Amino acid sequence: MAAARARSEERRAEIVRAALEVIAERGYRGASLGAVAERVGLTQQGLLHYFPTKEALLVAVLEERDQWDTGGSGAREGWRLDLLDSLVEYNAMRPGIVQTFSALLGESVTEGHPAREFFTRRYAQVRGEMANVLRAAYGDRLPGGLTPEQAAPLMTAVMDGLQYQWLLDPDAVDMPAAFRDFLRLLGAR
Repeated sequence: MAAARARSEERRAEIVRAALEVIAERGYRGASLGAVAERVGLTQQGLLHYFPTKEALLVAVLEERDQWDTGGSGAREGWRLDLLDSLVEYNAMRPGIVQTFSALLGESVTEGHPAREFFTRRYAQVRGEMANVLRAAYGDRLPGGLTPEQAAPLMTAVMDGLQYQWLLDPDAVDMPAAFRDFLRLLGAR
C-alpha cells in the first residue's frame, strides 16, 4: 500500500513537472491535458486519473511553485531580507519555473481565468509576508518614511517585475544584482 502511494505521488510530481514545461512553452490557454499526458507517457484518460480537470492541474502547478519558494512550509513567515535575496538567486537558476509562473500571472488578470483567484489570494498573503519582512528589518518605518504595509506592494512588484525583465532579456538584466540594488535603495538614508 505504501509503495503504491509513493508511486502515485511520484507520478503526480512527474505530471506537475511536465505541466510546468508545457505551460512555460504555450501558456495556460495553449497548454492541453493531451500535451501534458504525452510528455509523461500517459493517455489523456490516464492523466485524468491524477488530475480530473485542467484547473486541478493548474492549482497543483501553482502550489508546487510556492512550495519550492518557501522550502515546503507554504509561508514566508520568519523570512529576512537576505533570505529574499537568496530566493531571487534561486529563481535565476530555474528559468522554466519563473517563465511558467510569469505566463500564468499575466494570463490570470483576464476575466474568468482559473488562476485569478489563486493569484488574488496569493498576493494578499505575500503583501502581508513582505510587510513582516520589512518590519523585522526596519521597524515601523523604513528609512524613506514608508510603513512596511506601504512598501510591501512595492517590494512584491519589484520582485515580479524583475522576473519579467530578466525573462525578456537575461543578458541585460541581472535579476539577483538588481534585487540587491533595490535592497540597498530601501536602506538608503
